[in-house]
Amino acid sequence: MTDFWADADAHLLRYGATWTPEIIVKAKGTLLYTESGRELLDFTSGQMSSILGHSHPDVVATVQRQVAELDHLYSGMLSRPVVDLARRLSETLPASLSKVLLLTTGAESNEAAIRMAKLVTGKHEIVSFSRSWHGMTHAAAAATYSAGRKGYGPVSPGNIAIPPPYAYRPDFVNPDGTHDWRRQLDFSFELVDAQSVGSLAACIIEPILSSGGIIELPLGYLAALKQKCEERGMLLILDEAQTGVCRTGDFYAFERDGVVPDILTLSKTLGAGLPLAAVITSAEIEQEAYDRGFLFFTTHVSDPLVAAVGLTVLDVIERDGLLERAQVLGKQLGDGLRALQQKHEAIGDVRGRGLMQGVELVLDRTTKEPAEDLGVLVTQKCRERGLHMNVVQLKGMGSTFRIAPPITSTADEIAQGIDILDQALSAA
Repeated sequence: MTDFWADADAHLLRYGATWTPEIIVKAKGTLLYTESGRELLDFTSGQMSSILGHSHPDVVATVQRQVAELDHLYSGMLSRPVVDLARRLSETLPASLSKVLLLTTGAESNEAAIRMAKLVTGKHEIVSFSRSWHGMTHAAAAATYSAGRKGYGPVSPGNIAIPPPYAYRPDFVNPDGTHDWRRQLDFSFELVDAQSVGSLAACIIEPILSSGGIIELPLGYLAALKQKCEERGMLLILDEAQTGVCRTGDFYAFERDGVVPDILTLSKTLGAGLPLAAVITSAEIEQEAYDRGFLFFTTHVSDPLVAAVGLTVLDVIERDGLLERAQVLGKQLGDGLRALQQKHEAIGDVRGRGLMQGVELVLDRTTKEPAEDLGVLVTQKCRERGLHMNVVQLKGMGSTFRIAPPITSTADEIAQGIDILDQALSAA
C-alpha cells in the first residue's frame, strides 16, 4: 500500500483530480472493488460514462471478439461497424440528423463541431454558458468556463459567455420570486450582440450542465435559445456527452423540448466507458462543410473496435428495455432525494432528470448560504460507508453532488445509495 502511494506521488502528473484514497482492483456492474476488500457503490458511472455499469458481459464479449478481428485502421479506411453505427445512430434521431463522424472523446467531438460550425458559417464567435464544461482541447476549452481558464494564455478569439438559467439562485425574478429566464435570456443576448464583432458562428450548450452543478434548462428555454440563434444566423450545438443515450429518461435530453439542434455531440455514454464519441449533423451542413474542405483527420477517427462497442450499447438498451428502466429508476432516485431534502436542512435543492440528479448543500435554506466544505465531508462519509459520490464545488454555489448511477442499476442499489447518503448527511 505504501509503495503504491509513494510511486503515485513520485511519478504521476497531477491533472486536477484529488486521488480517492482507495486502490481499485476490479469493477463489475454498479460496484467497485478495492484492494483492501471493500465494495463501493458507484453513483458516478465511472467518469459519468459507464451507463451499462462496469464490465457489462455483452460489451466484454464484443471487445474480446472485435480486438481479435479488427481493432484499428488507417483513418481513410471504412469497416462495417463504423457504417452500421452511423446508420443506427441516425435512426434514433430526427430525420435531419443523418450524418455522423465517429471520434474518441467529448472534447474531440466538441472541437470538431465548433470547427465545422466556424467553417460552414464563415464566422468565428462562439457563445456558451458561464458554468460550461466542453473539454480540454483548444476550441472546447475556450468555450469552457466552469474551470481551467486561468494561467494558460489567450484562448481562441470570439468566445462569449452567457449565464445559465440557474433557478435556485436566480438573477432575474418574476413578481412571485421565481426565475424569469426569458428576461435573463433576452438580456444575455443583448450583451452578446454588444460584444460581437458581427461574426457569431454558433452557441454550444449542455441540456443539463453537469460540471456546472446539475443546472437543468427549464422547459421552453431551448426553443427560445434556438430562436435567438436562428435570428443571428448561428448554429446550435448540443453537447449531450452526459445526457445522451437514455440517461435522463429520454433517449436524448433535447427530445423533451421538441427542439432539433444543428449539430449534436455524443461521447461518454455512447461508449459505455470506452473512448467513443460522435458528431451528428444534417446532410446540408455536412455538404457545405465538405465543399469548404472540412478537415478533422485524427488517428482514431472511425475506429472499428469502439464502433462495435457502440453498436452493442444500442443493442443492450433496446433488448433490455433500459430507456424505460431509466425512467422508473430516475423517479425512484428523485423521490428518494426529495425525501432526504425534507429530513436534512443542509439540502437546499434537488434537481435534474432521470438518472442525472443534483443535490445542492447549503448552510442556511433561507439565505442559501453556500456550504463550501460540507460536500467534501459528506463525500468522505459516503465513501466510508461504501458509496462513491462526486461533488462539484464552484464559487458561490457551495457543494453540489452529481449523482448518475448506471441505467442497469437495480431498485435495491438505488435505495441503498440513498440510504448511505442519508447516513452520511446525519454523520456530517
